[in-house]
Amino acid sequence: MWESIRVALEGVRANKLRSFLTTLGIVIGIAAVIAVVAVGQGGRALLMSEMEKIGTNIFAVYIDWRSDDPRTGREFLLQDIEVIKELVPEVEYLAPSSSMYMQVRGGRVNKSVQVMGTSTDYSHIRNLEMQEGRFFSDADSVGRRKVAVIDEELAREFFNNTSPVGQKVVVRGTSLVVVGVISKGGSMLEMGGSQKVYLPFPVYQSIFPWSSISSLEGSAVTKEQVDIAMGQTVKVLERRHNTAGRYASESMEQQMDIANQITGVMTAIIAAIAGISLFVGGIGVMNIMLVSVTERTREIGIRKALGAKRRDILVQFLIEAVVLCCIGGVIGILLGAGGAYAIAKVAGWPPLVSWWTALIAFLFSAAVGVVFGVLPASKASRLDPIEALRRD
Repeated sequence: MWESIRVALEGVRANKLRSFLTTLGIVIGIAAVIAVVAVGQGGRALLMSEMEKIGTNIFAVYIDWRSDDPRTGREFLLQDIEVIKELVPEVEYLAPSSSMYMQVRGGRVNKSVQVMGTSTDYSHIRNLEMQEGRFFSDADSVGRRKVAVIDEELAREFFNNTSPVGQKVVVRGTSLVVVGVISKGGSMLEMGGSQKVYLPFPVYQSIFPWSSISSLEGSAVTKEQVDIAMGQTVKVLERRHNTAGRYASESMEQQMDIANQITGVMTAIIAAIAGISLFVGGIGVMNIMLVSVTERTREIGIRKALGAKRRDILVQFLIEAVVLCCIGGVIGILLGAGGAYAIAKVAGWPPLVSWWTALIAFLFSAAVGVVFGVLPASKASRLDPIEALRRD
């Protein structure tokens, strides 16, 4: 076996260009699979990390609008929140949530941003970090004080390098005093996407009279109590509004499971598509090995005349095919890992090139060599020594 490997490596050195072109499909296929899997795993890990940063004890309750029951349209009330917090000890924080996109003016800048109405509890639920100032208080909500909290990016656009706290933003003709700026140090899921302006819900409702609470966002005292807190919240709402079975709920842990499944499936699909080049590369290896059998017909005849068995010839050519594919696999793993790090650096998340991914890729490249090397090896082993020696 070792002699066969040595002969195969000598053949690679003797025909460097042909060997490179032969393994090119394998290299591209393995590199693509490694890069896709590594970037996909890195993205998944980042997503899970950001969700955990927000908190795994978070849940949301909303109206199931898919129901055909006319009572489904019954809205949440601010009084519901107080009742739930009183009756459900597992609920630590609970906040109303409603938002819409609206033109907001700050300084000399006027742009469309997401305006959200909520309560003080929201800052605790989402673990918001303040860069400057404070989040609005319960007193702000009760007193309907015209205050607002904006995110760091929006503060920079509106007020450049000056402090936003104490300055004003205008939403639908209503002037609001900025009392705080949310730092980007919080979760990317909270800070990412659209820029936001947070308002006390009574103020939000006075600016948008047609608006209503679209969902209730809450957090349980502990992660283990999320299901109880969520379930009891729904039960209280059903009793208060006489709408059994008309509320839907979802926890952050459920969202994490769904996101995990989606990213896993997407990574597998893209990796499978990239793996098609492995099949093409395998065909290339088979074709070159068939050419090699034709070129070495006389050599095969001499070996058989000297006593080499059919199995010896079969193993020799099979090992050569496997060695070619394994060399391509190793190069592909290195290129794929490098590509994954480059892509991840641009995307802003860490690549995860695991040892088991590299091992599976290497073994898969060896398997491609076996599968596509069988036909040439079988053809070489079946050559008649007398006929082989007659050829030049």
